[in-house]
Amino acid sequence: MVIALMVMFGNDDVWPTIWLTAKLAGLTTLILLLLATPLAWWLARGGSRWRAPVSALVTLPLVLPPSVLGFYLLVALGPQGPLGQVTQSLGWGTLAFSFSGLLLGSIVYSLPFAVQPLQSAFEALGNRPLEAAATLRARPLDAFFSVALPLARPGFLTAAVLTFAHTVGEFGVVLMIGGNIPGKTRVLSTQIYGHVEAMEYTQAHWLSGGMLVFSFVVLLALAMLRNRGALRVTP
Repeated sequence: MVIALMVMFGNDDVWPTIWLTAKLAGLTTLILLLLATPLAWWLARGGSRWRAPVSALVTLPLVLPPSVLGFYLLVALGPQGPLGQVTQSLGWGTLAFSFSGLLLGSIVYSLPFAVQPLQSAFEALGNRPLEAAATLRARPLDAFFSVALPLARPGFLTAAVLTFAHTVGEFGVVLMIGGNIPGKTRVLSTQIYGHVEAMEYTQAHWLSGGMLVFSFVVLLALAMLRNRGALRVTP
């Protein structure tokens, strides 16, 4: 809907921004599903004394102001920061104000949206399916892939949808790390900010309205699936 409206009003410069936003959200979702799966399994099934501190660290982006998180990531990625010094020693330069920096910031900021649905799905499994697999002489790794993962599929769907949608709408972190560089770090949220700064309220209205509709559709779809008992969604 929003794409068609942008074309109708001749704002073709929105296409690179839409593509960059979709690319950022897609890569963030893919990487986080890979990273969050073992982490969520450990949080759901592990008995380590480090569970509570790690859980709090994972949840921290939910309560920490995005500008604070973005600021410390910017410092870490800068020339004098620990990550910046590592990337410079490898010949990569600094990741601040680059797409790679945006991707790293999005991964950190959206981590709880991937971990929490998966953790809840793994906790809901209980011990019986895994014990049944063990009686059939399935090794723990085999039981994880053949039993736990298929049964936790609703959690994966929830994690993927929430992570993608959250990344599309993030603003503070991406602005702090990447700024608003056209074709390089400008995403939909920062483009709206740029339109408002330039007092281009018509363009800001269309983009904001499109993101509002997108967010509502995502939450409505999750609510409908949850009401049908297909998904477990964590707050």
